[in-house]
Amino acid sequence: MEFYECLPFWAGLDQTQKQELLQCTSLHHAAKGQVVHNGTSDCIGLLILASGQLRGYSLSEDGREVTLYRLFPRDVCVLSAYCMLNSLQFDIAVQAEKDCIFWRIPAPVYKRLMHQSAPVSNFTLELIASRFSDVMWLLDQILYKHLDSRLAGFLLTECELNDTRVIHLTHEEIAHHLGSAREVVTRMLKYLATEGMVELGRGCITVTDPARLEEIGGGTPPRRAPIHQ
Repeated sequence: MEFYECLPFWAGLDQTQKQELLQCTSLHHAAKGQVVHNGTSDCIGLLILASGQLRGYSLSEDGREVTLYRLFPRDVCVLSAYCMLNSLQFDIAVQAEKDCIFWRIPAPVYKRLMHQSAPVSNFTLELIASRFSDVMWLLDQILYKHLDSRLAGFLLTECELNDTRVIHLTHEEIAHHLGSAREVVTRMLKYLATEGMVELGRGCITVTDPARLEEIGGGTPPRRAPIHQ
């Protein structure tokens, strides 16, 4: 797979524009846990995920994290190039959830392309709208759903993403995803375990009753198709 296969506007670019992207786009690797974009302290450009899994997250002043959205192969991350979006500011970091390979288009190059091409600009606006839709969905969950419901939905989503009922995440990592405290997540997991819905192991959680978790969760986060499809 080449990076331009993930860009629906590629065929509409002229040869000069294509050549510039081919020359400036670089391939990078990130190990699991590595932060590839550190909020407003950098502006690394547009990211196109070739393999692995990334998460966009927000970090509060007291050090609490909450996962805002996730990216999968062929997904494009535009908020890592926030500096090209005029006065908009996004204090969102991007971290590798799995070992990743991704392409990076420098922000100045992509910004120049946005100004030259309406299809590129429209694609970018559609990406931003999609990410904000994910954030609004999350905000609705935080405001109107209890933690037990959000935790149940998160566990089911992890099972779906990894095609297994064994989830290799620590209580601290789950707390980061949900924007909660580790102690609260531990207490809630123990409750789910006493009810027979999960089994707790060292560094892992096994889902034993997904049907009951689904009842508590009341629906899991929507899996969005890549914008280009």
